[in-house]
Amino acid sequence: MNTGIQLRSRGLVSEIVERLKLDIEAGVLKPGDKLPTEAAIMGNFSVSRTVVREALSRLQASHLVVTRHGIGTFVNEPLVKSNFTINSEDFSTLKDVISVLELRISLETEAAGLAAKRRKPENLSAMKQALQTFKDSISLDSDNVASDFDFHIEVAHATDNRHFADLMGYLGTMIIPRGRITSSFNTVAEKVAYLHKVHAEHESIYQAILNHDSETARAAMRTHLTNSRDRLNANASEFAPATLP
Repeated sequence: MNTGIQLRSRGLVSEIVERLKLDIEAGVLKPGDKLPTEAAIMGNFSVSRTVVREALSRLQASHLVVTRHGIGTFVNEPLVKSNFTINSEDFSTLKDVISVLELRISLETEAAGLAAKRRKPENLSAMKQALQTFKDSISLDSDNVASDFDFHIEVAHATDNRHFADLMGYLGTMIIPRGRITSSFNTVAEKVAYLHKVHAEHESIYQAILNHDSETARAAMRTHLTNSRDRLNANASEFAPATLP
């Protein structure tokens, strides 16, 4: 596994996040301003689309920006003080990661059912693109957290209820367990087999949404997230919190 490339990619993500955060905090980018397009950021930093999407996801998780589907990403209004927060410190233990997965089971199961009723062609297209990017990442041994998140947030967009997408955007890629923990697969083949299983579960969710089958979509999403939770519980001794830049 080419861990050198992975570490470099994570470093580039942090560089983009810090640069944009500085622009927002300094008022160069003001609330309501539209961020440069993904293509423009790719060109400015000489990075891949995956790196840009991961950076934007982190900014979403910090509530600094909000993505409006089909329009772009905008600087958010300052966050109003609230008693409810989920941030990186809330993922410091395996129990924390599992707790958020349990929240997602409730939230995303219903989102999948609504998405099957309300999805539009552009939602299906975005889901399909995320599925393909995830599948490609397996053979390339590259980061797949961003494409995993892209698929799930597109299901939320497809509900046509902005609160689902807003909450998913607030949580960002923190919700993807592989991004928060370090796992010790015994072999590369074992890791690849697991990722193919995740991809197959995503495909099942997509097919149900494509077919306007709400009940199957709910069941497929619940199965997908429950499998992730159960695997973490069953192999708790193999996992440790990941240190991310």
